[in-house]
Amino acid sequence: MDVKGKVIAVTGGASGIGAALSKLFAAEGAKFVALADMDEAGARAVAAEIGEGAKAYKLDVTDEAAVATFAQSVEADAGPIDLYFSNAGIIFSDAPDWTAISQTNAQWDKIWQVNVFAHVLALRAVLPQMLKREGCGFVITASAAGLLSQIGDISYSTTKHAAVGFAESLAINHGDDGLYVACLCPQAVTSKMTAGAEKSSAAGDGIMPADEFARRVLAGMREGRFMIRPHEQVEGYFLNKAKDYDRWVGGMRKFRRHQMAATGKPL
Repeated sequence: MDVKGKVIAVTGGASGIGAALSKLFAAEGAKFVALADMDEAGARAVAAEIGEGAKAYKLDVTDEAAVATFAQSVEADAGPIDLYFSNAGIIFSDAPDWTAISQTNAQWDKIWQVNVFAHVLALRAVLPQMLKREGCGFVITASAAGLLSQIGDISYSTTKHAAVGFAESLAINHGDDGLYVACLCPQAVTSKMTAGAEKSSAAGDGIMPADEFARRVLAGMREGRFMIRPHEQVEGYFLNKAKDYDRWVGGMRKFRRHQMAATGKPL
């Protein structure tokens, strides 16, 4: 799977991962890059930086009608979407008391809608057209937290596990139809979400620059990979977890204790 000549939609395109992917895709010969975000001004700034062949769209990824209209608008502007990057995401911490029941019902509902169900809505909008053509793909940004766990933000870890499961099921169901499916599972990458998080548990292995992340994602796509882990160490962690789940949980508890002692919070 490559991006040259493709019409590509990227949600969360105003900053961070989405912006970096959009810029790289344009530089690598994409026909058109549609940057969708609630932050329309931010998306316009990125589109202006890219120049010809990029356009910003305001989009609430949890609004099914708006997602369908977005797909139709991109098709009207540039043709059917070849690659859809379902990238938008949010996070809530377990503050202030850092317990498993800290987050409110409203937070759980919101993060479920953005981190999981938005992928379903996007797929509904583009899958029928994609299955009629060759060379199409759907890419979901999950997280290493969806393979491992991220301490201090239970709803984030839970919804990212669900996102990985959805991506896996999509690949199983439609891989034989010719649809390319990829699941991105990075650790910390420079973005609004990780701003000021240099001492957090999420940044234990450092924070990868977004442009380096984008290059590694594209390399994984070109190899036809489903599971793309831009941080090499994630594979080793995942294998250790699978080999001895109890030891893994014990190690994460130890990590949490260390973070609490060092910073007063687990995240």
